[in-house]
Amino acid sequence: MKIADPLSLVFAALADPTRREILSRLSQGSATVGEVAAPFMMSAPAISQHLKVLERAGLVTRTAHAQWRTLSMQAEPLDQASAWVEKHRREWNLKLDALDAHLRTMKTTTKDRKEES
Repeated sequence: MKIADPLSLVFAALADPTRREILSRLSQGSATVGEVAAPFMMSAPAISQHLKVLERAGLVTRTAHAQWRTLSMQAEPLDQASAWVEKHRREWNLKLDALDAHLRTMKTTTKDRKEES
């Protein structure tokens, strides 16, 4: 299955804890592939696969300086994902606030009817 839209690529990349940890490391500054891979108990091909997913999502860029491959984190896709989450959070909060107000009204109305009886 190929995910085409950028937001889906970002969320798919963030779904894996290893990739989130790689991004956490890169949020501290650029690093070589070896430096990023060092804390993980996995093969170089596995790390490479994680990096490809992050690159495809636009979360990581790779530059070559001589024999070194340097990785850098790109925050823009995270900003887009955060904006999407925040938009939907606001919408749901409005809906939940409206539901809460409706339930309070129903409770008050029910209480008033019982007192009238």
